[in-house]
Amino acid sequence: MLELVAKTRQELGKKAKHVRNRGSIPAVLYGFGIEPTSVEVDSRGFEKVWKAAGETSLVSLNLEDGSQKTVLIQDVSRDVLRDVPIHVDFYAVRMDHELEADIPLVFIGEAEAVKSLGGVLVKVIHELPIRALPKNLPHEITVDITALRTFEDQIFVKDVPLPAGVGLRIEPDQVIVLVEAPRSEEEIAAMEQPAEVSLENIELAGKKEKEADEELHEDTSATPEHKEKN
Repeated sequence: MLELVAKTRQELGKKAKHVRNRGSIPAVLYGFGIEPTSVEVDSRGFEKVWKAAGETSLVSLNLEDGSQKTVLIQDVSRDVLRDVPIHVDFYAVRMDHELEADIPLVFIGEAEAVKSLGGVLVKVIHELPIRALPKNLPHEITVDITALRTFEDQIFVKDVPLPAGVGLRIEPDQVIVLVEAPRSEEEIAAMEQPAEVSLENIELAGKKEKEADEELHEDTSATPEHKEKN
């Protein structure tokens, strides 16, 4: 299991910038059996662990008091300009309770319908919603697309083998990936052609809207005022 060291954090709110200035990332630890705790982790160490674990692999968070928590990286806020983590949520899990997670799908192999027929690979689902005990959470799930030999072939959720102890949170008959036939030059040209707008239709629509407004105004003017009863 990947490991990461966390220290108790004193700087809260706007003072959290001091944590970042010394090369750490402000974070919060919460979850089963613990009160939310403000901590900080080394930015370089976190980046390395996050790259390997993502949000679906367990991490051992070692605290400065000598205790250890098994956590998931639950949420990472990033600086939009520098694209670096600026805050992290660590969720402490209970090993005997199932978790729900969306596991990334990794597509492997080569579809014959793309290679030989010139089709376009269409990925309908990119993450698979599952439930499992923390120890059984997969980091990713692979989908072999070599079965896509024609434009009629499709790979469904039920076609993907799951690791032991992993259950689905999605209907098994949903399509994950397929190959569409390439568009003809005529179809592409038609898609690029701007829609024709009829000036006559615009004037007619404007006239009808004006007449409707006038009728509404007349109805409103004819309606007597109502006063509240004392």
